[in-house]
This record gives sequence, structure tokens and C-alpha cells, in this order.
Amino acid sequence: MSTSNHNSQIKSKPVGFFDSGVGGLSVYARFKKVLPFEDTLYYGDLANMPYGSKTKDELVGFARKILDFYNEKDVKAVVIACNTSSARAYEAVKDEYRFKIYPIIQSCAKIIASAGYKKLGVFATAATVQSGVYTHELRKYDSGIEVQEIACPNWVPIVENNKYTEQAAINDVRNQVSKMLEFNPDKIILGCTHYPYLMSLLKEFAPAGLFIDPAEIFVEYIKSDLEECGLLNSSGGAEQFFVSANPESFKAHSKIFYNVKDLPLCV
Repeated sequence: MSTSNHNSQIKSKPVGFFDSGVGGLSVYARFKKVLPFEDTLYYGDLANMPYGSKTKDELVGFARKILDFYNEKDVKAVVIACNTSSARAYEAVKDEYRFKIYPIIQSCAKIIASAGYKKLGVFATAATVQSGVYTHELRKYDSGIEVQEIACPNWVPIVENNKYTEQAAINDVRNQVSKMLEFNPDKIILGCTHYPYLMSLLKEFAPAGLFIDPAEIFVEYIKSDLEECGLLNSSGGAEQFFVSANPESFKAHSKIFYNVKDLPLCV
């Protein structure tokens, strides 16, 4: 079979996404806007959320279970739309499957590192910060970059529970931003898919232009790679959502990020 015929068969297959919950829908929403004709599947692992407090072994196990599920669904690619899984599980599973796997941190690091920044800040979950993966990946491409990673464990609940106006939330964001500004970064990476939804608060304490939303870079990278491989679909657009538990909760919280029309299937 020729390469072109082989690719024509593959390009109509769906692209899978996964995250511990609804946060990955921020990446998913951007993907659907940029690539509306791709068939897509989304898996929210609500049975095991939050990922930020889990061990590496646990996260690798969760990732394998979801990737096995997508293997059965015969996808052409899987997007790890979760910084914590990208940080802690990707290296362990990246060569175990025949489809493409796009991890958000590793995919974005090369592009961000090539921009010429000298000092980069990272706000992320505790698990992502403890892994040191942002620092490692950025310095892989520019060994001179200084990186300051700060864990913000309270930020996901602020977004998911709509606590933007509560004083404790405001104080927490102010304190973390103040701590980061002492480092005097050129840019600050919002290293969790929930964090861009805090921009209304973040910009109260630092210029909005200081922050990088990796989802924007990530989706453009995926589009470019699929295009280069001849795998872009031009005639699809179907979508399905799956959860490991609590479909009603998923749909209720998903409204922050994306309009999930049907109740997700529990698997």
C-alpha cells in the first residue's frame, strides 16, 4: 500500500484527548475551533481526580488505562491535555502505542524555549512542579534559560467552584503572583489547563501580556504536525465524551470550558 493511500485511511480516524476532569476541555475547545473537521473523543478521568496529588506510578497507570481505551477506539492520535500527566506519565508510555501521542509540556517547550526568553516562570500543580519537567524540557533547547516553578494547589478549585470574587482566592492569587514577580520573569507559563481561566484575577496583579497560555501554542503545533504527516481530516467533526465516573458532574463543570451537549458515557 502506498504512503498516500495509507495516510488517507488513517486521517479519517478520530483524535483522542484526556485529562483528569474538565480542565483539558480548554485545549479541546481550542482544537475544535482550529480543526473543526476532526472527529474527536474526550476522556475525563473523574474517578481518579485530582491528578495533581497522585504519585508517578499512579499517573502512569491511569495513562495506560486511558491509552488502552483509545487503542480499542482505533484513534490516529491522543492529546495529553493535562500538564500533570504530560510531566509524570508521558515518558513511561510514549513508545507503547502505535498512534501519535502529543504531550502538552514537551510539545510546547521547544517552541517557547526558541523565543529567546532569558527567565521563565511557571505556575503549575504540585505534581508538575515536583517533576521539574518544565525546567528540564526548556533547558533541553536552551541551557541558559532560568526557570522558576511555583505550585498553586488552590487554583483549580477556584476555577471549578467559581470562587473568583472570594477574598481567600484573591489573596492566594496575589501572593503567588507577588512571589513570582520577585524572580522578574520575561514570561510566565500557565502550566495547568485551568489557570488561563484565572486571567481576570491574574491581570489585576501583573500585565496580561506576561502570561503564556500553552494551549494556544499546543494546538498550532498539533495542526502543523498532522498536516506535515498528511493526516488532517477535512470531512469529519463528530465528537464523543467519556468519563470514568460522575457524568453529571462532568457535564455541569464542563460549561466553564466547552458546551458538552450530551451526557458523557461512563466507561
